[in-house]
Amino acid sequence: MNLILFEPAELAASLSRRDPRARHILGVLRRQAGDTFDAGIVNGPRGKGTLVTIEADALTLAFTWGEPPLPPEPITLLIGLPRPQTARDILRDATALGVSALHFFRAEKSEASYAQSTLWSSGEWRRHLVNGAEQAFDTRLPEVTHGRSLTEVIAAASANGTRLALDNYESPQRLSSATITPPAVLAFGPERGWSAAERDLLRSSRFAFVHLGSRVLRSETAVIASLAILRAKLGWL
Repeated sequence: MNLILFEPAELAASLSRRDPRARHILGVLRRQAGDTFDAGIVNGPRGKGTLVTIEADALTLAFTWGEPPLPPEPITLLIGLPRPQTARDILRDATALGVSALHFFRAEKSEASYAQSTLWSSGEWRRHLVNGAEQAFDTRLPEVTHGRSLTEVIAAASANGTRLALDNYESPQRLSSATITPPAVLAFGPERGWSAAERDLLRSSRFAFVHLGSRVLRSETAVIASLAILRAKLGWL
């Protein structure tokens, strides 16, 4: 953890020594009573935490906060529901790089069982956002939805700026050569690719098709590579 995040409701309570954050403060950062560490409020300001006391079962903490965070970068990702482990990687790493929203939609070629994963039903997905934000020394978590149709997520996405869809087969240009005007929406098919009907829907919804070159990448790699290219083109890397 480069930054230790807390929910607003946690700030007035002690932190159990069983909490991974407590173990990190004591075992990794090796903080003693009176020492400080970098802390943040989820979707709020960064600041400093002070380890006030170390008890047998809990830590007592105090905080000072800085300015509120800037708005998130205006990048929205639309992603055909992938297998849960792939989704975990995307949730964490896309948050670390910086996006405003991640919408995992039901694609025609998505495996139906992926939507029933405990990743989604238990709320586990949010933990991966927090991990990504802590890695990036940021407090902001993107908006996340899952289980809607492609039609629904397109309708909810910004109609302004640039709309791009990644496709190895029917794209005329590289993402690196595309003109990007924020806000940007990037759409990725499921691991089995787009259907013909989905390609037609994307075209009719003003999405331009782009590719990442001749190499076929894993879904999580394609998402992160595309996001890195986009951010570099916009001068955000």
